[in-house]
Amino acid sequence: MPPPFEVLADPTRRLILDLLRERPRVVGELVDALAISQPRVSKHLRVLRDSGLVTVRARARARLYTLRPEPLAELDAWLSPYRRLWEDRLDLLERHLETVPEPPGTAAGEADPPPEERA
Repeated sequence: MPPPFEVLADPTRRLILDLLRERPRVVGELVDALAISQPRVSKHLRVLRDSGLVTVRARARARLYTLRPEPLAELDAWLSPYRRLWEDRLDLLERHLETVPEPPGTAAGEADPPPEERA
């Protein structure tokens, strides 16, 4: 089974997961949505299936692919401490910025005009 980061590193596979998040799809729908060849879509689906991120079942003469989110939950759990680290750092930055006085002549929340409007 390929590691989740390796599987998700490919932008086409991430797009496929985004499409499958909306609803299950057959290969032809994915080919149309992605505008790439059927063999390439099938190759990506095989990697996603082997990693456990999608399941497939026969539907008439087509194969229906469905997102299986459980492996993503495992990945999310692994990322959680890093997310907290960045949230803590951003909170510290926000608190620091709240202590910085406004420059003279500007109102709180007032943005500087774009460079082309400055004269």
